[in-house]
Amino acid sequence: MGSAKALAKEIVMSRKAVNRLYENKAQLNSISMHLGESVAIARTVGHLSKSAEVMKLVNNLMKAPEMAATMQEFSREMTKAGVIEEMVTDAVDSALDSEDIEEEIEEEVDKVLTEIAGETAAQLPEAVRKERVRVPAKEASTSHEEEAIAEGVDDEEELEELRARLAKVRS
Repeated sequence: MGSAKALAKEIVMSRKAVNRLYENKAQLNSISMHLGESVAIARTVGHLSKSAEVMKLVNNLMKAPEMAATMQEFSREMTKAGVIEEMVTDAVDSALDSEDIEEEIEEEVDKVLTEIAGETAAQLPEAVRKERVRVPAKEASTSHEEEAIAEGVDDEEELEELRARLAKVRS
């Protein structure tokens, strides 16, 4: 019985020793983690101090007042470029609009001629109509004559001139 008690006592002591070993192992792991954390913090502090030095150097190189003056000059140049672009766009638009106006004028002349000459002017080939547009003097006199007709001017000379032109168109 005495040896059984001694053996039981030894088993209890060895279990306590195993539990203490587990506790010691956990404490050592905790210490290892704290050391790793301390090393990481030290590295971070080193990197931050290097970043601060670099930022100081960049700040010294940048010279903020000169940069502000450069940015203002850049802003003025961009404004000028925008104004120039608007002027060019307006000029291009007006040039394109003048082409549209010429087409509208040509259509109106065709309508007036169709009204005056009836179906004969409508049957004229397209080349004859285009030729009339190419000769500016003829176009100017034609539009003048059309205006005279539209205003109801009864000038005999102009009517005779119109009749002569109409005869030319028909032939």
